[in-house]
Amino acid sequence: MRRLATSVLAGVTSVLAGVTSVLAGVLVLPTGGAAARPVAGTAPGQPVAGVRAAAGTPVCTVDDERLPEISGLAATGDGYVVVNDGSDVDNRRRVFFLGRDCAVTRSVRYPSRPRDTEDLARAPDGTIWIGDIGDNDRVRDTVALWKLAPGAGAPVLHRVSYPDGAHDAEALLLSADGTPIIVTKDPGTPGLYSPDGALRPGRTVPLRRVGQFTLPRSTTSNPYSIFGPQLVTGGAVAPDGSRVVLRTYADALEFEVPDGDVVRAVVTGTPRIIPLPDEPQGEAISYSPDGTALLTLSEKAEGESAADPVLLRYPVADRERSAPSSATPGAAPRAAPDDPEVGRARPAESHQDVTGHFVTAVAATLLLLTAAGGFAVRRARRRPPGRAR
Repeated sequence: MRRLATSVLAGVTSVLAGVTSVLAGVLVLPTGGAAARPVAGTAPGQPVAGVRAAAGTPVCTVDDERLPEISGLAATGDGYVVVNDGSDVDNRRRVFFLGRDCAVTRSVRYPSRPRDTEDLARAPDGTIWIGDIGDNDRVRDTVALWKLAPGAGAPVLHRVSYPDGAHDAEALLLSADGTPIIVTKDPGTPGLYSPDGALRPGRTVPLRRVGQFTLPRSTTSNPYSIFGPQLVTGGAVAPDGSRVVLRTYADALEFEVPDGDVVRAVVTGTPRIIPLPDEPQGEAISYSPDGTALLTLSEKAEGESAADPVLLRYPVADRERSAPSSATPGAAPRAAPDDPEVGRARPAESHQDVTGHFVTAVAATLLLLTAAGGFAVRRARRRPPGRAR
């Protein structure tokens, strides 16, 4: 059954990939038929046209057998901190500290079993927040945030609840004052939620919805075709707080944070697009300690012979040259003519706008109909036979 479901899903994805390629050509080809050049950023809802997607530079390989499903990543001065997503294997349910060579140096146990740890964020003082926020079936009454203080022997559990029903989420950010911000995995239009009050161990604190934004369309190659760019799988804030990044299975979306307001930056800003092509299942992202690069990790691909996850490095362009925050939402991004990696976006035409909205609507419908089944298949493949969650 699992093999059949996987084959069907792969076939659907293949067909959709072809349809997406054709529609993408209709949407972004300039007059004359030449491919559009790369752009520094794009307004919400506009396509990412002709992205010249280069793979990141390998940094090191994570070959520890306890880390096949890395979903959260934070860089430190002497290495990295990572977590797996929800696992039925006891020795994988840890907060792992890695050296600069990606070898595990130590691990920290949870005092009780987490449900589905999907991301982590590191505060300037070294505090680690782990987002136990995954909920593929949207059945959890509460989700959890674990706080691991510097030098602590175990993280402390804080429970939170959504004001509008259950959500699946895989991205966790920190505001300038250290408040956790959950970004949901709602297809196309993720929501942002923050605690409506101080977090306290042993107490469930309600969340409040602080905003939402629209993910841009993308032609970056990824294993999930049109679904990949429409699902947020991780996030991070730059060490100096001046930028915030959210990733999908296809791209990183980087926003300027000129006033320290992370939520406002995401909700109203125009992101700079950084392609993250063809990672097997890319869910983890972090800034380097000096803020000059993005670091990403994928879950391990399926199969016994699959390669171990590789930490990849993507340089971040000079902010003053790309400057997406200077553009108003919905306006064409400003491009620096002397930057070989930045080109001009073609002005939108009326028939393209109509077609774009149509494609967005179709994609959203397909996501709602198939995303739950597709990701259930993924979970089922990793779940030991006969083991219920």
